[in-house]
Amino acid sequence: MNAPVLVLKDSLKRESGSKVHHANIQASKAIADIIRTTLGPRSMLKMLLDAAGGIVVTNDGNAILRELDIAHPAAKSMIELSRTQDEEVGDGTTSVIVLAGEMLHVAEAFIDKNYHPTVICRAYHKALEDAIAVLDKISMTIDVKHRSTILGLVKSCIGTKFTSQFGDLIADLAIDATQTVGVDIGQGLREVDIKKYIKVEKVPGGQLEDSEVLKGVMINKDVVAPGKMKRKIVNPRIILLDCPLEYKKGENQTNAELVKEEDWEVLLKMEEEYIENLCMQILKFKPDLVITEKGLSDLACHYLSKAGVSAIRRVRKTDNNRIAKASGAVVVNRPDELQESDVGTGAGLFEVKKIGDEFFAFIVDCKDPKACTVLLRGASKDLLNEVERNLQDAMSVSRNIIKNPKLVPGGGATELTVSATLKQKSSSVEGIEKWPYEAAALAFEAIPRTLAQNCGVNVIRTMTALQGKHANGENAWIGIDGNTGAITDMKEQKIWDAYNVKAQTFKTAIEAACMLLRIDDIVSGIKKKQAPGAGQAQKPKVETEADADGEQILPD
Repeated sequence: MNAPVLVLKDSLKRESGSKVHHANIQASKAIADIIRTTLGPRSMLKMLLDAAGGIVVTNDGNAILRELDIAHPAAKSMIELSRTQDEEVGDGTTSVIVLAGEMLHVAEAFIDKNYHPTVICRAYHKALEDAIAVLDKISMTIDVKHRSTILGLVKSCIGTKFTSQFGDLIADLAIDATQTVGVDIGQGLREVDIKKYIKVEKVPGGQLEDSEVLKGVMINKDVVAPGKMKRKIVNPRIILLDCPLEYKKGENQTNAELVKEEDWEVLLKMEEEYIENLCMQILKFKPDLVITEKGLSDLACHYLSKAGVSAIRRVRKTDNNRIAKASGAVVVNRPDELQESDVGTGAGLFEVKKIGDEFFAFIVDCKDPKACTVLLRGASKDLLNEVERNLQDAMSVSRNIIKNPKLVPGGGATELTVSATLKQKSSSVEGIEKWPYEAAALAFEAIPRTLAQNCGVNVIRTMTALQGKHANGENAWIGIDGNTGAITDMKEQKIWDAYNVKAQTFKTAIEAACMLLRIDDIVSGIKKKQAPGAGQAQKPKVETEADADGEQILPD
């Protein structure tokens, strides 16, 4: 009677209960340990080899985890964390993983004591609410117009990155770029679209000091007929098109039967006239520069260069939009619909320069450009890639601060304040939730502790001193100077973090920890259901010469 009942197929593996919890916590801690050393100004770089054999050298938490191939499901969801953090606020990708790993680590003790995961989660959520409240209390609002304040903030964000050795350079680039493309949407809000309107062009060669934010756009193109067309135009009138300046070809093979030979000439003439017409419609507006996203035939090129107009063809759509934003032109779909208002006159200079091995067209010195290009120069490709990643982070931070001008102290000071306040509050939490709540408070100390570890100072001494300073939730601005490991006032050192980066970090970390804690069953080995009849059809095996010897003789 009591034969075992098989519910799951043999191929399925099922783990449940505390075994799963431990496995998940172990996996998350492993991920956190990979990137723990990349936190703070004294951070180490990681070198990753990707599938194609390319090298990535970086200490941006998200960039590292993106390259890793990971089998464990819980670890995969940890990686998602840093990705969301990167998309949402652009900075704090490392801290979010370290914090989440720590939250799970302190929860392990409670699971051993048979606490129910939901109890732990409830306590964590309470801790999160209180932590955000503390953030609100200690944050200070700044004036976005003050360049030095924003510079301090962006510098403390990049201070942890590889480019910090170049001082203010990257910070300046980032602030220039974001302030250029910021658009006021009313009610004192500014919208900054980094992705669309800031293009980062990496050109190997030169020194990093040559990098600059152009007051305009540059594209990797030369004029169509380099000998005949001008390569430098001051105050150009720019027309942007997204239609081909050539004779429309038939969709598919078109057969035209001609009876007389003269008809052939008529056909050719029609094509020529069609193109001449197009060009004349454009030349009516006396442009100096015509840029089109599509092709431009030799004939059209001839008409344009005869009129002294430079032309550039096959420009990317995104680049065209940037040029439109920078020069004030409107991208026009058909030449016969051109109006005077569509001509861009905002640019001060068009010129084609040769950098390294390639030609670049610059449209610069614009009046009030709303798009810009950041030109990065540097010794090697890997270096440039790393600089670009850091620049992205820096631009995200300056965008955040323009959108929400609130600062909190950096250098682990915020986390320590939060930790101290939560410890105090934990005595007033009722019932069994008190202990996990207190543990969450301790978990926040992971960030300053990691900072201290990476500086190579005596961790225990430094942490005790800091906890003493923060004991009653006062001295909110005392933290670790990441370079020396000394305990200093963050206000004087100008080490700040953006409020919404910190808030996002806390929220993401705690919610992720709760999610992983609530998993109590992992069923793996689930096969996708195949359509009936699809099971048999394997790939037909193609025989090569190599198989000829070991050929199995098929039974008749």
